[in-house]
Amino acid sequence: MAGYWLLKPLDRESSGRARGLRGVHSRQVVVTGMGVLSPVGNDVETVWQSLVSGASGIGPITQFDTEGFATTFGGEVADFDPGAELGRYKAKHLDRFTQLAIVAARQATADAQLDIGAEVDPFRVGVIIGSGAGGLASIVKQAGVLERRGPAKVSPYVTTMMCANMAAGEIAIDTGAMGFTSCPVTACAASANAIGDGFEAIRSGRADAVIAGGVDASIVSLCVAGFGAMKALSTFDGDPTKASRPFDIARDGFVISEGAAVLVLEEAHRAGKRGATILGEVLGYGTSTDAHHPTAPHPEGAGARASMASAVAQAGLTPADVDYVNAHGTATAFNDATEAAAIAAVIGGGVAVSSTKSVTGHLLGAAGALEAIAALKAIDGGCAPPTINLDQLDPECDYDSIEHIANVASERRIKHVLSNSFGFGGHNVSLVFGGA
Repeated sequence: MAGYWLLKPLDRESSGRARGLRGVHSRQVVVTGMGVLSPVGNDVETVWQSLVSGASGIGPITQFDTEGFATTFGGEVADFDPGAELGRYKAKHLDRFTQLAIVAARQATADAQLDIGAEVDPFRVGVIIGSGAGGLASIVKQAGVLERRGPAKVSPYVTTMMCANMAAGEIAIDTGAMGFTSCPVTACAASANAIGDGFEAIRSGRADAVIAGGVDASIVSLCVAGFGAMKALSTFDGDPTKASRPFDIARDGFVISEGAAVLVLEEAHRAGKRGATILGEVLGYGTSTDAHHPTAPHPEGAGARASMASAVAQAGLTPADVDYVNAHGTATAFNDATEAAAIAAVIGGGVAVSSTKSVTGHLLGAAGALEAIAALKAIDGGCAPPTINLDQLDPECDYDSIEHIANVASERRIKHVLSNSFGFGGHNVSLVFGGA
């Protein structure tokens, strides 16, 4: 805990928020484009309306035979034809996670009207796409081929299909971005790390624009079996749309989902000069590591508190300036209680809190980027989306300094949003967003 209490808000000059300052740390980072493929829609507006209305995207798993599995439901991306989107030949040689990522990135760059090469130097455009599991489906499939048919029958494409960095690499090929490219593999914090790393790359002057986000396509037999074996998944016996229950006393685990979410980040002056529409601003990025346990959060929430405090400080804000927290909110027993305590301790003040994973399920490595989009839409729309299925608040998540937005969206003035993403391995990431 001592590390957290030593953190203090930065002054305006060192925060990088003060207007008119010179030097690399005065560079503002804005969002000019967004794209998404998810269980609740394959475009930003459809996703946002689903989040606000509480329309769950959870249903029976169709991608493999779930007979014998304790969990038979998840959040799948529907109405997605990779052959139609990418061409049948190309799609055939890409894992599903890469297919999803490319299409989400195309949406985001089209939304930003970003013409790489004409308007911005390709070597000044980065790509940072996080993933928790990479091409897991291809690994499982080709391992089966190896076992049944021998090494000569294994696809020569499996080595590229399975690499977690291949989504970033293929997006760079697809868009012509030739700058800083990377792939954070920090489990469920991966895409939040990607956004934060892109933010820092632009602030520091290493890039003028970054295509940042995350993807996972882990509704795969091995992954579902593994999470089931560790008792992390919900085994809710009833309507699958009721299974994801963050902060509820009856929660029994997370609901696995798939998808991709991508944002275009740009240096504000250059974005304005080319006439881009500004969708919002990235203000702060906080990270920490629990150094406690491979899967369980620090029991006192020390890491979560540190990442939140750091992000708010870097944004040049006080906790009272945070209007809404999009919680990591996985619906697991330990995470929700620990996160609620951390939010109450660091932010407090009756701040509005909800978990959109109640609607989407948990997109693992893509979760943070999807929730970043939700944060920006909450600011733009003046509305905090609800935690659905929150019928009885767990007393361990109940604090006077938190207003849980339960089941029905809440219209309100929202200027600043804090979004949390925490991953196995003890990775903690918090991002602060502001309006356009």
